[in-house]
Amino acid sequence: MTVGDGVSYFFRGFGLLKTKGLKRFILIPLIVNFILFLSGFYYLFDVLGTNITWLHEQIPDWLSWLEFIIYPFVILLMVLLFGMFFTTVANWIAAPFNGVLAERVEMHLTGQAPRQDSLAALIKATPHTLKREWKKLVYFLPRMVGFFLIGWFFPIIGQLIWFAFIAWVLAIQYCDYAFDNNRYSFDFMRYILSQNKSACFGFGATVSVLTTLPFINLFVMPAAICGATIMWVENLEEQTRNQSLSEQQ
Repeated sequence: MTVGDGVSYFFRGFGLLKTKGLKRFILIPLIVNFILFLSGFYYLFDVLGTNITWLHEQIPDWLSWLEFIIYPFVILLMVLLFGMFFTTVANWIAAPFNGVLAERVEMHLTGQAPRQDSLAALIKATPHTLKREWKKLVYFLPRMVGFFLIGWFFPIIGQLIWFAFIAWVLAIQYCDYAFDNNRYSFDFMRYILSQNKSACFGFGATVSVLTTLPFINLFVMPAAICGATIMWVENLEEQTRNQSLSEQQ
């Protein structure tokens, strides 16, 4: 798969948001996103103003020409960090509902009946889902701190590295629901995605950029879940099954 395939899967996920039978499962992630991003953007603008003022005071007059270079990248880094932080919080809160949405999308795409009643599945799966989210956080957080520091101390190059990392994180975040629903481990999921890095980058980069856009970002979470599930059904599932069988032999 290519970078373009990853981008395409995300926008195809957007197209599923209007699908009859899925709308009610999209509603909860949508409400969570609305509340978090409304409060989050208010906080972001306040923090941006404070930090830009502080940065301006630190730059001596003879280096004032650097402001036109540094400011855009500092703002970009903070916006990406904001998007990642609030996306993580939103995914924690909505994780059980996201898993059900991914399952329903998979059933819709394959024509299969739901495995069990959604409410019962939600209650039963919540402890496992939160444990899975914790595994993601343990994987993400140390790397996030390291890449953030690189981005802060090495402008331009650091921001590009940070952006690539965030794209990878978001690909893992949204592709994992389908893997988890089909009982594949977190480590095995990461291995399969590592074999499809180009598509994962295209998918995650698209999610990252659209997360920063007001109003559109409200729909990014459910669209990303739908898009990642399409990628699973059309491509990743067969790869995963074949790899799993080869390891068992």
